[in-house]
Amino acid sequence: MADETQTLDDNRTRGTAATAPAVDSAAPWRSVWITRLVVTGIVIAALNLRPAITSLGALLEEARAGLHMSGSVAGLLTSVPPLCFAVFGIAAPRLARRFGPAAVVCAGMAAIATGLAVRPFTGGTVSFLAASALALMGIAVSNVLMPVIVKRYFPDRLGPMTGLYSMALALGTSVAAAATVPMTEALGGSWRVGLAVWAGLAALAVLPWIGLVRNREQGREQGRGAAGRSTADNQHASASASASAPRIRRSPTAWALACFFGLQATGAYITMGWMPQIFRDAGVSAGTAGVLLAVTMVMGVPLAFVIPRLATRMRNQGPIVVALGLSGLTGYLGLLLAPAAGAWAWALLLGVSNCAFPLALTMIGMRSRTGAGVARLSAFAQSTGYLIAIPGPLLVGVLYQHSGGWELPIGLMAALIVPQIAVGILAGRDRTVEDEF
Repeated sequence: MADETQTLDDNRTRGTAATAPAVDSAAPWRSVWITRLVVTGIVIAALNLRPAITSLGALLEEARAGLHMSGSVAGLLTSVPPLCFAVFGIAAPRLARRFGPAAVVCAGMAAIATGLAVRPFTGGTVSFLAASALALMGIAVSNVLMPVIVKRYFPDRLGPMTGLYSMALALGTSVAAAATVPMTEALGGSWRVGLAVWAGLAALAVLPWIGLVRNREQGREQGRGAAGRSTADNQHASASASASAPRIRRSPTAWALACFFGLQATGAYITMGWMPQIFRDAGVSAGTAGVLLAVTMVMGVPLAFVIPRLATRMRNQGPIVVALGLSGLTGYLGLLLAPAAGAWAWALLLGVSNCAFPLALTMIGMRSRTGAGVARLSAFAQSTGYLIAIPGPLLVGVLYQHSGGWELPIGLMAALIVPQIAVGILAGRDRTVEDEF
């Protein structure tokens, strides 16, 4: 009898073991691998989010001559980035819900590579703008989804990861600005080749995101046993996200953040598009003007890592907003009074001012409690902000062409810093958009 009881117990144990889910001994390793892949993908993607713009800024005079563009058309060209970011960025949350953030960023990197490879070899201004728009479309969706990905994978390391992303973005921006002219000369002097080489870096950025997309698909296969619960959760999340969509537009904090983002983007794209030309008109050589732009951009490498960490430790980010704004005002005043004599100092000060961008990204992550809220807020703030930024570079080009100098354009740039400080102080208050619903 005891033997029979023992046999039954053994059978129950074997049956339980057969039906119980197997413990995945590789789960910790897979988690580490995915984390490293996400970090790699974020860094390489960030490196590709500005070379399409700053490489063109360094060769704008050559591109204008090659494509027979007037100053006003060149101003339109420098306004294309914020236009594309506004138009295509608003679709990013919907695309992410449909295909997943990793798949959308992967497609975005592929669009950047394709646009940069095709753009320099087009036959005219219209096709050049169209290829630029393709690359900028990929940048737009990636811009919006990066804060979402950081919030999803690193909710407890929001400041450091935003800093790492911002630092990589600043590094890619500055390297493209500094290296484009020398690399163009080394490759034979053709501005078309000098612009096209940046497509290779974008193609490299596709690879880690392919791995993340494949991991997501594997996760779907493994998770089909919980399909009913997942579907209910997804429907609840979608309903919550849809319900919060119109309320974002009624949030004073969201509007303040959108205006702050738009005004800092205006200054940044005017700087990236026109600062080399300002220095060249003051008698600085083309190569040195490109390096000065690189100095402005490279200031974001250390500061983009420090500022988000500092911002997340402060209840109110207003003091940082004021400090960055005062740096910009001083830099523009220097450009107006002594553009060549103090060129390096003005480049440094404007580089400090441009670090309002990582601050804005950090505040987007801090001004909502949930991942869905961050996605909505990121899309609203960035798309609305880039709409605000569209007229700035174009207006600078028009003023430059019709006034024959840089006094009026630089005065405009300096004047925009004042409202940027005001709305930044409002956006930096210790609250979330959910508090205002």
